[in-house]
Amino acid sequence: MIQRMVFSVGGDSVVGDLHLPDEGATGSVVVVAGPMTSVKEQVTGVYAAALAARGIAALAIDHRTYGQSGGAPQNYENWRWKVEDLAAALDALAVDVPGIDPNRLGAAAICLGCGYAATLAAGDARIRSLGLVAGYYRDPKAMRANDPEGFDARVAQGRQARLHYESTGEVLSIPAAALEGDAAMQTADTVDYYTQRAAVPNYRNAFAIMSREHFLPFDVQIAAPRIQVPVHMVHSEKALSPNWARAFYDALPGPKSLEWLISRGQTDFYDDADLISASADQLAQHFKATL
Repeated sequence: MIQRMVFSVGGDSVVGDLHLPDEGATGSVVVVAGPMTSVKEQVTGVYAAALAARGIAALAIDHRTYGQSGGAPQNYENWRWKVEDLAAALDALAVDVPGIDPNRLGAAAICLGCGYAATLAAGDARIRSLGLVAGYYRDPKAMRANDPEGFDARVAQGRQARLHYESTGEVLSIPAAALEGDAAMQTADTVDYYTQRAAVPNYRNAFAIMSREHFLPFDVQIAAPRIQVPVHMVHSEKALSPNWARAFYDALPGPKSLEWLISRGQTDFYDDADLISASADQLAQHFKATL
């Protein structure tokens, strides 16, 4: 069962799909956060459906400026906005869905969504449990140290694009995923996923350049020491930055567990049936024990 939800954040509509177990909403529920630029018909919807099939109600949303949701500029990857959207989703779930217990709210996440969910959990006591899959646990200090001039230049490019938007209303954009030219994601793995395997009608392969002002400095690692709730992590040596996953896990002060699976890379966590099943089994077991 899928229940359409629409709620408001900052005057803009946010559209989501609440995936329900056969028995409906029965107390606990999780909001699902996903990769940069993604929409609810892609990986978040896949995991929400997998969790619902295992008895956990789960909400996948189109963040503001993406998919069916409102907001401007389009395709703006602003981590603060995304965390606000997830917090508003908790409000909507607690108020609008009969059978939901507001004291049994959690978050599941995949890729960069792990950073959004972790940041939310670090500052919002309503999140009682986290389940994180193939997280992109960004460490911008390390990224900048590796290429100071390039890092600073891209941040400055984002700032200039924002100023251009504010003065002209024009959104300067590049592809979200492409192998040639400038793009937000430039690996064969991500390009194949976003331009072929997950090229759903609701998705636009675009990235507002002004996103780089906020996206590049987004530090996921700093959230870990502030998270007190139980956390279960799933990762792979072939997924994004396994060393950053270890560092994030080591910094978690509360109850925690980490399971390593075998993957070909990062995006097979998004649509490989066996890998999704194995990850969802672990998340469902974790949430049933902690929510």
